[in-house]
Amino acid sequence: MFPDRVVSGMRPTGALHLGHYHGALKNWVKMQAEVPCLFFVADWHALTTHYEDPAQIEASTWDMVIDWLAAGVDPAQSTIFIQSKVPQHAELHLLLSMMTPLGWLERVPTYKDQQQKLADRDLSTYGFLGYPLLMSADVLLYRASMVPVGEDQIPHVEITREIARRFNHMYGKEAGFAEKVQEAIKKLGGKQGKQYDALRTAYQEQGRHEALDEARVLLDAAQSLGAADRERLFGYLAGSRKIILPEPQVRLTEASRLPGLDGQKMSKSYGNAIALREDKETVTKKLRTMPTDPARIRRTDPGNPEKCPVWQLHQVYSDAATKEWVVKGCTSAGIGCIECKQPVIDGVLREQEPMRERAQRYLDDPTLVRAIVADGCDKARALAEETMRDVREAMGLGYRS
Repeated sequence: MFPDRVVSGMRPTGALHLGHYHGALKNWVKMQAEVPCLFFVADWHALTTHYEDPAQIEASTWDMVIDWLAAGVDPAQSTIFIQSKVPQHAELHLLLSMMTPLGWLERVPTYKDQQQKLADRDLSTYGFLGYPLLMSADVLLYRASMVPVGEDQIPHVEITREIARRFNHMYGKEAGFAEKVQEAIKKLGGKQGKQYDALRTAYQEQGRHEALDEARVLLDAAQSLGAADRERLFGYLAGSRKIILPEPQVRLTEASRLPGLDGQKMSKSYGNAIALREDKETVTKKLRTMPTDPARIRRTDPGNPEKCPVWQLHQVYSDAATKEWVVKGCTSAGIGCIECKQPVIDGVLREQEPMRERAQRYLDDPTLVRAIVADGCDKARALAEETMRDVREAMGLGYRS
C-alpha cells in the first residue's frame, strides 16, 4: 500500500503559451492543494524528437520552470525537478525494457501518428520507439497513484498499468510469500481477518471491484500491520504477488478550451499562440489584429459569432452579460470587431498580470529557481531510490558488497 501521489511532466521544447496554462497548469495548481505532486522537466523526452538540435533544451528548461512558478505551481506544495538529474529514471527504463514486449510499444497509437506528423524528422530510433516505456518509468519510479492526462493520453497510462502488472507478476515472487500472508492475516485479528477474507472472496470469486477499494481502506486503517504486510495482503487479494510497482489510475483532465488566434488549437508551430508572460503591447496587438467573421467586411455588416475566432475566446474570458452583449452587437452590427475584442484583451491581460508579477522575482534572481530545482531533485532522488532498491532486489540485482 502506497500513499496517493501525482506525477506529471512537460517537454522543454519552446516557450509555454496560454494553451498550456488552460490545458495543464491550471490543473496542476489545483491538484497540488489536494495531493502530493511531483512535476518534472522531461528533458530526456525532448531528445526523442529533438536529438539533432538539443541547444534549445537547456534554455527552455529554466524558462519553463519560471512559467510554472508564474502560473502558481508552489514549490512549498509540489516537488519540481529535472528528469535527467534523477538517474534512476534511466535505470528503471533500462530494467523495464528487459521484460516489456516489443509489440506493446509498437501498438501505442501516438507512435505512428507522431511519425506522420513529424515527417520532416528522422524518428526511426530506439529512443522514439521506447518513449512510452520511459514515460511509464517516470510514473512507476514514484509509485504514482494518479496521472493527470487528457483523453488522447489514456493509452500511455494503460501501457504503464500493463507494464506494472507484468513486472509484479514476474518479480513479486517473494520467498515464503504464502506463509508471510497468513502471518499478516493473523496480525489483523479475528474480526478484521474475517472481513479481509470476505473481501478477497468478493473480489476474486464474485468479481465485485468495489471490494478492492474497501480492502485498501481496511488495510490502511490496520495499525497492527507494517507497510510490507499491507503490500503483501493487498497483492494477495488483488490476485497478484507482492505489489512492487503499483498500477496508476487515470486522472482525466478537461481538454483546453482555449483556441489560437486563428481559431485552431493554440500552438507555437502554428504561429497562433500567446506566450504565458508575453508583454502587454504585443498581446494587445495580436488580439486586435486577429481574424474575425469573414462576412463582416464593413463595419455596418452584421456578423455571426459562431464563425468568429474571437467568440471562442469570449467563451473563456467573458461573463454571461458580456457574451450576450457580443451576440446582440455582432448580429445587428451594433458593435465593431475592435469593440468586440476589447473584453477579451482585458481578460487575457488580467489573467497574465499575476503571472508576470510572480515571475519577476525569479527573473531578477535566477539562483532562486536553481535552488528550487536542486531541492526538488534531492527529494525526487530520495523517493526514486526507495523504489529502485525494491526493484533491484526483486530482479536479483540487490547485491551486497
